Amino acid sequence: MSKKVVVIGAGPGGLAASMLLAAKGYEVDVYEKQPYIGGRNGALRLGGYTFDIGPTFLSMPQLVSELFEMAGRRTEDYLDMRELTEMYELIFDDMRLRMTRDEEAMEQRIAEHFPGNETGYRKFMAENEKKLAMMTPILQNPMDKWSDYLSRRVLKALPHLSLSKSLYDVLSDYFTDERLKLAFTFQAKYLGMSPWECPGAFSILSYMEHAYGIFHPIGGVNQLSHAMARVTEEHGGRIHLGTGVKQLLLDGSEVKGVLLENGGRVLADEVVINADFAHAMTKLVEPGVLKKHSPEKLKRKKYSCSTFMLYLGLNKQYDLPHHTIVFAKDYKKNVEDITKTMLLSDDPSIYVQNACVTDPTLAPEGKSTLYILAPVPNNRSGIDWEVQKREFRSLVLRTLAEKAGLTDLEEHIEVEHIITPKTWEEDLYVYEGATFNLGHQLTQMMHLRPHNRFEELENCWLVGGGTHPGSGLPTILESAKITTRLIAEETVKQAVMQP
Repeated sequence: MSKKVVVIGAGPGGLAASMLLAAKGYEVDVYEKQPYIGGRNGALRLGGYTFDIGPTFLSMPQLVSELFEMAGRRTEDYLDMRELTEMYELIFDDMRLRMTRDEEAMEQRIAEHFPGNETGYRKFMAENEKKLAMMTPILQNPMDKWSDYLSRRVLKALPHLSLSKSLYDVLSDYFTDERLKLAFTFQAKYLGMSPWECPGAFSILSYMEHAYGIFHPIGGVNQLSHAMARVTEEHGGRIHLGTGVKQLLLDGSEVKGVLLENGGRVLADEVVINADFAHAMTKLVEPGVLKKHSPEKLKRKKYSCSTFMLYLGLNKQYDLPHHTIVFAKDYKKNVEDITKTMLLSDDPSIYVQNACVTDPTLAPEGKSTLYILAPVPNNRSGIDWEVQKREFRSLVLRTLAEKAGLTDLEEHIEVEHIITPKTWEEDLYVYEGATFNLGHQLTQMMHLRPHNRFEELENCWLVGGGTHPGSGLPTILESAKITTRLIAEETVKQAVMQP
């Protein structure tokens, strides 16, 4: 197959697409602006410490295995995956709760802490198994035509999607205790959304963790990106790091290739965009070309929250689980601060990854890494992070001292790196610093999300969180499967039409 494909961005969506296309025989070149593989799923290395920049666990590992099988490879030859049976610890003001994939043990813990709610847990697992089964065909197929809503797979799924309810409302059908509801709704943060606004269909997020587990690849989740890059190159694909794309080369609405930041021009039959969607459409396309996704219209869309990140290399090890979530005392107010009033909470919710309890390769012997994330408003808030950064850092560390017992943390920091919403936007090219991309409101899902076959430009395709089916590693990988299947189908169609 002689078709040449350019992939813009070596994030997980772009690398999944490149490995699949290269395996099919396409001539593939991936251009990545950063000097490292993985984009938001890359590695941050500080001295002898290694951190994941973004995602910190893999769920639905069968989707990764399927992806590698499609490229003629076996996941286990590239990744050493460790399941965390004790998935994470949740810290509330008055109790701690460890969540486990072991359904019998989970049921017992719920019965002990929240008597009577164990029946709701059983019902939650049974009903969301059906919901996921109904949603899977939607998540694995394009939604680029209005008529797709009348397809059998969509009509069959509709009664199970809880479209008239929020995620919080759905969980209220199963649980009576507020803390338990939060234990199964905080996953809305993976989409950068509030559980009081997130569509009820996304109750499958917590179900997927409890049904299929969460996994840590030795070396970090960034190893998935490195594995996909290896497979791409094994099939003849080329990855160009530190080589950004300046602009799409257009002939009217037809994409002919890309203009590189170094002045090079690369012609291609197809171009796959894995860059942050809104950033790409405002930076890579000349003004006036796009109508539906013009800069003015992109400004009016809804975007996820952002995140304040602390990466700490420590000269000690803490007795903390691999994953810990510290909830604000008034979690609903905290979420409203982040998504509605766009204020910095004085009582933040915080996620902490202490990966060295599972993976000692990430730090020198006897030392450890802490990855600390606090959801915060995106840059539409107008928060001046140059002014607020140090004060908010102090608040985060103070909160962890009070609620998680990390009272001497400051004394043991050897290396430190901070990412604010300003950093996400200016250094990592994320529109408005919205870490989880376009929001997942019903008005921006399925057909109403940018299409895998980008509807405004010919020979242009999308992968990643800004297209169907959405953000989060499993769905980003699905976007690459959908897009590469469509490219292959288009190639066959063109070959049949040629004289």
